[in-house]
Amino acid sequence: MKLYILNGPNLNFLGIREPDHYGSTTYEGLLAMIRDHATEIGATVVCRQSNHEGDLVDWIQEAYFEKADGIVINPGAYTHTSIALLDAVKSVSIPTVEVHISRVEEREDFRKISYLRPACVATVSGRGVRGYLDAMDLLLKQGGQSECK
Repeated sequence: MKLYILNGPNLNFLGIREPDHYGSTTYEGLLAMIRDHATEIGATVVCRQSNHEGDLVDWIQEAYFEKADGIVINPGAYTHTSIALLDAVKSVSIPTVEVHISRVEEREDFRKISYLRPACVATVSGRGVRGYLDAMDLLLKQGGQSECK
């Protein structure tokens, strides 16, 4: 199974930015956790982060051409603003799980709105960085017929 793990704006500042909401794990620590878990479940991962919306759209399209089996995406603030990400996920028809480290539904009102959610097979929210691993497991379970690479 090949998974794309995509992260939006400010996620490169994990461990620095608002640790009361996002915890103390650094972005590098998150990547190590993801890669270790991928090895455990027999998956291949492509991990990317950008502060630019167009990069995320390009990588969603790349996942299509690279025949990814699933996408895990934490769109950051683009969750609440990006129709472009919604359209990109809808256009590639790759099972996608939306991840949020904090429990967005318990934060500011604007964070409760996700433009991306209608195109996703699931949302994992409020599980800290562990949510990425949960999302990977959800995709593995859904794509159980996929051959591991």
